[in-house]
Amino acid sequence: MAKYVVGDVHGCYGALRRLLRECGYRSRRDHLWFVGDLVNRGPSSLDVLDFVMDLDSSRTRCVLGNHDLHLVACAEGVAKPERGDALEEVLESPRVGEIVDWILARPLLVEEGRDVMVHAGWLPEWSIGVARREAMLVSESLQTKAERREVLARRRGAEVVRWDAALPRPARARAAMAALTRLRLCAADGRAEFGFKGSPEEAPCGLLPWFRVPGHRRGRARVIFGHWAALGLVKESRVLALDTGCVWGGKLTAIRLEDLRVTQVSST
Repeated sequence: MAKYVVGDVHGCYGALRRLLRECGYRSRRDHLWFVGDLVNRGPSSLDVLDFVMDLDSSRTRCVLGNHDLHLVACAEGVAKPERGDALEEVLESPRVGEIVDWILARPLLVEEGRDVMVHAGWLPEWSIGVARREAMLVSESLQTKAERREVLARRRGAEVVRWDAALPRPARARAAMAALTRLRLCAADGRAEFGFKGSPEEAPCGLLPWFRVPGHRRGRARVIFGHWAALGLVKESRVLALDTGCVWGGKLTAIRLEDLRVTQVSST
């Protein structure tokens, strides 16, 4: 039995199937984790969803990414598809309600032993216990229709640059969701910057990759994440970053956690 983690798929169904063949994944024995952003931008989001939803749930884990949440927001009528989106096939599917329910049932954080998987990251002042608690708060908010609409409608607001445990519940949920699904850069004081998408070398002065901030309280956890295509593959003792930009002409990446063997396939 092996455990594989796959980077951001973004609707690249053909690449996903090739990747799983090349890495040696066996559906009846192995475990498969996804770092989120199964959908959007790529050509076959519905095929990706059908495939992942049909996998054995006892051996498959997937966290929510920002594009997965964007799909839900569009399906719920609190957002509209944007330029460059490729969600029409999913939104027009007669099974869109079932798909949305399945997406909303995914967690924002998966924890097993010392491995912790999120889509993007977590704030420097969060311990693993706080990250777990805030992820659960977001999940609870997304399961309640009135709260879900408010959180999703304002999921990209400028007010979510700081987290505070004293924030009202909806604002705290939005801030936590932003951190878990969109975070790339932080200042030493915990302030998060959500607009930057470039490489770490191009980061504005005073901002660092969230996992490089001195004193980050994640402890001994090995954090597994995606979201940051310009960061690329990072394979360190406490950090595994797997978004290698498949949908942008890069590669789709899988890592076998037992020995950190990397398998990659091109987008075409």
